Amino acid sequence: MLAAYAARFDAEDPVGALEVGERPEPEARDGWVTIDVKASALNHHDLWSLKGVGLPEANLPMILGCDAAGVDPDGNEVVVHAVISDPGWHGDETLDPKRSLLSERYDGTLAAKVSVPARNVVPKPAGLSFEQAACLPTAWLTAYRMLFTQSDLKPGDTVLVQGAGGGVATSLITLARAAGIRVWATSRDEAKRAKALEIGAHDVFESGARLPERVDAVMETVGQATWSHSMKSLKQGGTLVISGATSGQAPKSAELNRIFFLQLRVQGSTMGTRTELSQLVQFMANAGIEPHIDTVLPLAEARDGFAKLNSGDVFGKIVFTV
Repeated sequence: MLAAYAARFDAEDPVGALEVGERPEPEARDGWVTIDVKASALNHHDLWSLKGVGLPEANLPMILGCDAAGVDPDGNEVVVHAVISDPGWHGDETLDPKRSLLSERYDGTLAAKVSVPARNVVPKPAGLSFEQAACLPTAWLTAYRMLFTQSDLKPGDTVLVQGAGGGVATSLITLARAAGIRVWATSRDEAKRAKALEIGAHDVFESGARLPERVDAVMETVGQATWSHSMKSLKQGGTLVISGATSGQAPKSAELNRIFFLQLRVQGSTMGTRTELSQLVQFMANAGIEPHIDTVLPLAEARDGFAKLNSGDVFGKIVFTV
């Protein structure tokens, strides 16, 4: 079957380490189902895998991808949940020490077929296309958990979303606006700031700009480049929720004095649970929300999509069709 996979690592040129070609179809496992993939979405996780981050060399070659929407063996249209927990684990899958994401231990979704535990599929919303539904399991689920599980935000509160443009950031803007939260967003790029307003931000600012007032929570995916600004933007008792660090993980200062003096809360957040994915799907259906797609390409042209994501020239998700 056609697949996009990592056959080697290249920290300097991850796209150069990508292979697009034939791979064996997934083998059947007890309690697992094989999904015919109709669409899959690209994430920074896939670029990091090509750099050798989080993917052991012993597991190469590895089909990449965490996100997919497709059809199960009974003909049902489904969305795939990418967090694979231990069969004996109960409760929040993201807290399972033995958990992994698709494309780390088991082949991922950038292929014609993907095999996952039967519990890892949820019904696809009837109002979303396969391309739109494929955007949900990583970026939108991550955003949903950040906003509604980890931040304690309420309707009427104000949230700052750093780095408008990426898949998680655009999801955060739209979900927060739909939930009655005042949304501010930052970006270095004027065009991305304008698009952030189009998808629901109440106001936008250049990266690092002084805000009109401090906010109840900051949603952080950029990391090193925006950390200090995020800390300075929080009101007393505010919360910073971080789910990524695309610009690096070592800010010049951890702002420890600010954290304890203002009683700030720094909350990590990783992906989400199958229950949260089901809740996200229902929330989007009720609110009439559709994912933001930057580019749709056939899987055979996956290299072009990886190059575009690696360049940073995206607003929303890059999706591959099979």
